[in-house]
Amino acid sequence: MTEPVTGPADRSALPALPPPRTPGRYAIALVCLGNICRSPMADVVLTARIAEAGLADRVEVSSCGTGGWHVGEPMDRRAAATLRAVGLDPSRHRARQWDEGWRARNDLVLAMDPDNLAGVGGRSERVRLFRDFDPVDPGGEVPDPYYGGDDGFEEVLAMVERTSAALVAALREILGPPTP
Repeated sequence: MTEPVTGPADRSALPALPPPRTPGRYAIALVCLGNICRSPMADVVLTARIAEAGLADRVEVSSCGTGGWHVGEPMDRRAAATLRAVGLDPSRHRARQWDEGWRARNDLVLAMDPDNLAGVGGRSERVRLFRDFDPVDPGGEVPDPYYGGDDGFEEVLAMVERTSAALVAALREILGPPTP
């Protein structure tokens, strides 16, 4: 079971989002190693939370991996099962690989761990760790559950849920309320 989804008690303790490149729109890329576990789980969850917040017409979320081993493949079956267990649909995901164009196409690139961060060129105003926005453990890494058991995927989901809640709150601040 995942932890309850709550936003940070103090949003000011978390970093601000970089400004959008196109006013009123925002694009976020999520990056892990192979794009079959962590970043696609975060993509599905963040996309769902953005839709629930009424921001889907203004925020685009995508994911990729620094390695190309799984390009075109669906999400890891255990990651997909973890998402389905909480009512989310993982079926649209197909793995993609990072290239420098991702940096220019996105307002914010969020890497799952320090190795992934290095793989996309390192930290900058628009490139950070996903968990820099985690209200429980800011700056932590999202551990790779690939070689472990199902509980690793549940742990990742809990991290992704609470960090997504904080990101949605930050997106509301930068983009304003949903449009009617």
